[in-house]
Amino acid sequence: MKLSPCATAPQDEKVPVSAGCRRNAQRIGQNPNCLCAVLLSDTAKLSGVKPQVAITIPKRCNITKLPADYVCGPCTIP
Repeated sequence: MKLSPCATAPQDEKVPVSAGCRRNAQRIGQNPNCLCAVLLSDTAKLSGVKPQVAITIPKRCNITKLPADYVCGPCTIP
């Protein structure tokens, strides 16, 4: 899975989430632990991902299968 469709969405909450990013978020969002690992990975950090913004992508994509108040490192899935 490529993270490039999500290049700007995890850096700014006001940036619309692209269709490619939405598809990837739906796929990876099936497993909250996997989603958390990706968001906190060194690759994500080197790409400029802000975990506190990236964690909002599932909600911005209307992904409702994630548990409410799931804690991911320093962030909580809203």
